[in-house]
Amino acid sequence: MASFVADLLSDTLTRPTDAMREAMARADVGDDVFGEDPTVAALEERVAALLGHEAALFAPTGSMANQLGLRLHVAPGQEMVADQQAHVVRAELGAAAAFSGITSRTWPSVRGLLDPAGPMSLVTTGVGPYQVETALVVVENTHNFGGGTVQPIEAIREVRSATRPSGVAMHLDGARLWNAHVASGVSLAEYGSQFDTVSVCLSKGLGAPVGSVLVGSAEAMAEARIWRKRYGGGMRQVGILAAAGLHALEHHVERLADDHARARRFADACAEAAPGTVDPATVETNIVVLDVGAAGLTAAQFVDALLGHGVRTYAVGPRAVRLVWHLDVDDAGTDAAVAAAREVLSAS
Repeated sequence: MASFVADLLSDTLTRPTDAMREAMARADVGDDVFGEDPTVAALEERVAALLGHEAALFAPTGSMANQLGLRLHVAPGQEMVADQQAHVVRAELGAAAAFSGITSRTWPSVRGLLDPAGPMSLVTTGVGPYQVETALVVVENTHNFGGGTVQPIEAIREVRSATRPSGVAMHLDGARLWNAHVASGVSLAEYGSQFDTVSVCLSKGLGAPVGSVLVGSAEAMAEARIWRKRYGGGMRQVGILAAAGLHALEHHVERLADDHARARRFADACAEAAPGTVDPATVETNIVVLDVGAAGLTAAQFVDALLGHGVRTYAVGPRAVRLVWHLDVDDAGTDAAVAAAREVLSAS
C-alpha cells in the first residue's frame, strides 16, 4: 500500500482507529437477516432518533441506502428530480434506472447549492397519461461535487412546503450530513424533519470501515428491508460493523470541525499563493475544489506535481482538483499539503 504524507483523495480512505477496532471486537452479534443482531438494532435505533424518524435500516453502502430510498418513493416509469451534479445521478452508475425503472431529470446548480426554483421548475404532477409523473425530489447535503457545500435549511424548507400539497416525496442524500450539521449548527433532527427518507454514511468523515443507514417511517423501513435482501444486501453477523458506527457517533462527529478548519487553512494558503484558484469563503466543510487552470496548470499537472511531494489529490475536471480532509490527515499532513501546493502554484 502506497504511503503519503497527506492522502486527500477522499474521506472514504479513513481507517478505523484502535479504539474503534476494539469496539468491533467486543460487539454482540446475531443474524441480521432474521433481525437478531442486537448491535445493528442499537445502531438503527440511535440513528433514527438522531434524525427524528421512526425507524432505520443498516446498509452496506451509501449507494445502496440511496437506492433503497429512491425505490420506496418512485414506481417504475415515474421520475425523480435532482440537481445536475447530484451523486444519485452522477456517481451511482444509473442504478435508479437499472434496478427500479426510474427516470430522472435534473436542474442546473451552482456549487450544488439548492435554489428552490430549480426543482419546482421540473416537478410535474396530475398529468395523467400524457407526461411522466414526478414522485421524488432528491437533495444532497453536503454536496460532494459542489465542493462540500452546505444546503441552506431555509431553501430545504421552501421545497418541502412546495412539494407537500402535491404528495411529492423528498429524499436526502446525507452521506456527509454530519459535516453539514457541525458546520451549520442546524440539528440533525431539523434536517431530518424535512424529508421522508434520509441516508447517512458512517464510512467517510466518521471513520467507520463500511456502512450507511437509511431512516424513515417504520412501514417504509420494513419495505426497505425486503428490497435490501432483493438487492443482495442481506447480512449476517454484521454487528461487528455496526459497532464501528456506534463508536463513530460517540467519538467522531464533533471532531469534524477539525477537518473543516484544516481544509479552510489550505484554501486560504492557495488563494494567497495563486489568487483565483479558490475562494476560501466557499470552503464550508472538509472539501476543497481548486481551479488550477487559474494558475496556468491542468488538473493532471497539479495532481502529478503534488504526488511528487507525497500529497495525493483527485482531478475532477480538466482544470479542477478536489482535496478532502478526514480523520487520517492531521495538522502535520495539512502543513505538508500547504507547503506543496504553495510551491507548485507559485512556480506556475
